[in-house]
Amino acid sequence: MAETRPQHQAQYRGWLYKWTNYLRGYQKRWFVLQNGLLSYYRNQAEMAHTCRGTINLANAFIHTEDSNTIVISNSGSSTYYLKATSEVERQKWVTALELAKAEAVKMQDNESDEEDQPQPDKNELQNTVKLLGSKLEDMTTCNDLIAKHGSALQRALSELESMEILTNTEHGSKAKVINERATMFRITSNAMINACTEYLDVAQSQTKRLQKLFDYEHEQRMKLEDMVEQLAKEQVSLEVQAKKSLHLQKHGKEKGATGSDEDDFFDALDYHADEFEVALPHEIMTHRRMLSDTSEDSHIIPDDRSSNGSDTEQDGQEARVYSHINKSDSPKRSGSAVATVVKSTHKRNPSQESIRRTESIDSASSMTQKRFRRPLIPPRPSYSLNLWSIMKNCIGKELSKIPMPVNFNEPLSMLQRLSEDFEYSRCLDRAAESEDSAEQLAYLAAFTISSYSTTTNRSTKPFNPLLGETYECDRTDDYGWKSVAEQVNTIFITVSHHPPMASQHCEGRGWETWQEFTMTSKFRGAYLQIIPLGISHAKFTKSGNHYTWRKVTTTVHNIIVGKLWVDNHGEMDIINHKNGDKCHLKFSTYSYFSRDIPRKVTGVITTKEGDAKWVLTGTWDKKMEGAKILHVDESNKGKPVFETGPHFTLWEKKPLPPGAEKMYFFTRLALELNEPEEGVAPTDCRIRPDQRLMEDGKWDEANKYKLQLEDKQRAARKKRELDAEEAKKKGEDFPPYTPTWFVRKTDSATGNPIHMYNGQYWDCKQKQDWTRCPEIYI
Repeated sequence: MAETRPQHQAQYRGWLYKWTNYLRGYQKRWFVLQNGLLSYYRNQAEMAHTCRGTINLANAFIHTEDSNTIVISNSGSSTYYLKATSEVERQKWVTALELAKAEAVKMQDNESDEEDQPQPDKNELQNTVKLLGSKLEDMTTCNDLIAKHGSALQRALSELESMEILTNTEHGSKAKVINERATMFRITSNAMINACTEYLDVAQSQTKRLQKLFDYEHEQRMKLEDMVEQLAKEQVSLEVQAKKSLHLQKHGKEKGATGSDEDDFFDALDYHADEFEVALPHEIMTHRRMLSDTSEDSHIIPDDRSSNGSDTEQDGQEARVYSHINKSDSPKRSGSAVATVVKSTHKRNPSQESIRRTESIDSASSMTQKRFRRPLIPPRPSYSLNLWSIMKNCIGKELSKIPMPVNFNEPLSMLQRLSEDFEYSRCLDRAAESEDSAEQLAYLAAFTISSYSTTTNRSTKPFNPLLGETYECDRTDDYGWKSVAEQVNTIFITVSHHPPMASQHCEGRGWETWQEFTMTSKFRGAYLQIIPLGISHAKFTKSGNHYTWRKVTTTVHNIIVGKLWVDNHGEMDIINHKNGDKCHLKFSTYSYFSRDIPRKVTGVITTKEGDAKWVLTGTWDKKMEGAKILHVDESNKGKPVFETGPHFTLWEKKPLPPGAEKMYFFTRLALELNEPEEGVAPTDCRIRPDQRLMEDGKWDEANKYKLQLEDKQRAARKKRELDAEEAKKKGEDFPPYTPTWFVRKTDSATGNPIHMYNGQYWDCKQKQDWTRCPEIYI
């Protein structure tokens, strides 16, 4: 730098290029290194009045990335990315910065030795606040006096200029007045400077002590949170152990008839009793079938204890499930009592034994992979992100026009995330093979739950698809299914992609599914709720059963402060539109103090008449189990007691691949979704440039392309709006946007409008005829 002038070993100043934001990139700034502080200004003239930023080098980490780049990070609070014009200039700055840092550390150690207490007490803080307030009042008074005397001096000068002829006497008199007022102005200005100096001295003397107090309190709070969480876990463990001990002690003993609803009992069995809750469908009457095959209608008695659900959950009935099983036969479950009792026999019939032997539905050995696919992707780069600077740049802008950097994303599109739901498609294969509709519904329920297992560690968001963007996933060689998805238009004339509305169709071995996915979100400050709005469909070829369901709410916690974590909660009804069967699932809200195991899911499958057929229990992040209800007994209070067959695994999560924490916590299928493939449509997600650059670790370039793509999308939307207005003025109908591979129809099952697959994509791929595809990328 030509204008760089060294002062002494720890003082330096000159021009450098500083990274500002994703829109403006690197900008030229004037930097001054002095007293262990690195400050910068837009130009040299600003040094007299405006400092744009300062970083303390005492706790800073200084390193170089390439021949011209310097990175200075101050304990994560602020980071400067700087570029010099040459390697020589960069080395001069690095040397000066290291010397200044050494002196700053030395000064800080000396000041720390003089401090007796690590943090001030409450009285000292109050006195400091009062002292600062007093100094601030002095500064305010001086400011008022400066304004007053300045105005008087200005008036005197104006009067002097307006007088054309002055006698010696008048000239001397007026000069005396001006001199007096100038003297008063100077005295007041000096007083203001002294007051500012005193205020600054007091503030600087207390800053470090206040910072230590803040750090101490923050550390104590984190320790307290960890302690509370550990105590809550220990409490749940103790309650479970106590409950099991109570069952063993009261085993075989009858309770008095005057007991409460929670004192129901049944015939003593020779097996260990475990219990959990199942959620029952709303406004459903159970159809109790006695051993004599006679039946009578009875209402399920709800529990008097209600669970704390989410905004989307309704107050429904729950059933008490006692599963009497051998200690060595069944995995542990948790729960607490509610209303209907279930007990499990140990006579395994041949069909159940066959299911148990072939039940490893999610094992990798069940698939023979014919095509080699990549086992990993480039690791996620370690880029720092200043959330507050992004929020500052968003002030005053329309929400849909805020350019969010790729730092918040993962290198997958929302269309690819929809395809990721089919990682456990083996559940659908098992459902297609089942001849019993209730058993088929149990496997379908396990499939719907399995799609949430990938959200445990995934707090990043997928890319919003552009209008007309598509994604094909042909996995017939290993998983046995192939799908196509497209970003479609809303029912409005205008073009929109916030939030995204996508349609997907997938066909597998004896089944097909389709869905129209859109969502709404609620930002609550500390957390963000994502509420899906679309309906999912599944149809099985052999049985002809057609099922529909809506997805539950997903909540992302600690949006502002803390580590992000995801919870899925709410209630889901899976309905068979052919015979009226229903599976009611409840995703319990996670809580430190809940008696249930975290991320618990329970459910019950009932017929159209309300007969309970199956009981489901498990967690959405690990596995689900099911048990078939054989017949119903009755407790001493007249409540149903379900007697079930043995529990077996419907679905179990696969472990993440090695090194997943460095690859966005992707599953094996997720790692393969964005793998480049020849012959796909020109609108396919794999070709999208910003998403590809992000996966390759080139985030700066990805942000530039992302902004260009979004600008192109907005320009297209604006053009369509103008064309629609022109057509309206002429009294003409403006044609809405038409998707390429989906057509808008009325759903025969629900009666709602939905975009259905037109069946033409795979034929066009075979012919490589992509003439109908729009040009959406750059």
